[in-house]
Amino acid sequence: MSRIAYVNGRFVPKADAVVHIEDRGYQLADAVYEVWALFDGKLADPEGHFARLERSLGELSIDMPMSRAALTVVLKEAVRRNRIREGMVYLQISRGVARRDHAFPTEPVAPAVVVTVSRVDRAATEARAAKGVGVVTTPENRWGRCDIKTVGLLPNALAKQKAREAGAVEAWFVDEMGLVTEGASSNAWIVDGDGVLRTRDTQANILRGVTRLTLLDVAREAGLKVEERPFTLEEALTAREAFITGAGSLVLPVVTVDGKMIGGGSPGPVAMELRRLYIERAKATAV
Repeated sequence: MSRIAYVNGRFVPKADAVVHIEDRGYQLADAVYEVWALFDGKLADPEGHFARLERSLGELSIDMPMSRAALTVVLKEAVRRNRIREGMVYLQISRGVARRDHAFPTEPVAPAVVVTVSRVDRAATEARAAKGVGVVTTPENRWGRCDIKTVGLLPNALAKQKAREAGAVEAWFVDEMGLVTEGASSNAWIVDGDGVLRTRDTQANILRGVTRLTLLDVAREAGLKVEERPFTLEEALTAREAFITGAGSLVLPVVTVDGKMIGGGSPGPVAMELRRLYIERAKATAV
């Protein structure tokens, strides 16, 4: 069965899915996106993702293309047509199609909407988590509004390529003060030498990760001491544990940074327990 995409009101085979050459998302990165994890065909962390989507659109003055309820129907129908139970749903909304000009269109245009669904091998992701992954570091060189989930991801793509070439899975951006901001497609965490769970606060220039937000709640319910406080690269290298979070990675232990072992060089108990608890919560609240 061919994969099915939703493009501007129509479900079409992915091979036939196209957008206009003057779509502002294509030409100017004038677009936002969201990614939901799928568990048993249901959308994980639904409230958080919809709330962030609406905020991102509002920050760019792009209208919601339809109501939240209608968009939920579209997303679920895309999942149903693709017959995928475990995977990811990608949504992209651009300002729309207009004659190329940096300024917004003078006449209102309809936002352009694309939805795709992909399969995830949960057994493979669990095996990766059990082994742990490596990250590399790279200088922070992104724009000052990383809190908006835009498709302008060239620095992130270059960072991911650097990670791949080094045999790592993720790259952590490090700012001019030596502080880790976040990953190219994830939020960064450590369990420091005092046993405190730490991640960067959202007043900094980072994405307000939905998985991050849920995990903060899960960790506090589990009785862990949690601080939304930055950490340096040096603190990460001497941490008891490190891990990343995101809709794709969920909670993924980090065992090396720039080739240097973290903790004992294997996934730590806090990260693995938080992964279990997060997946449990995500499955229970998915819609």
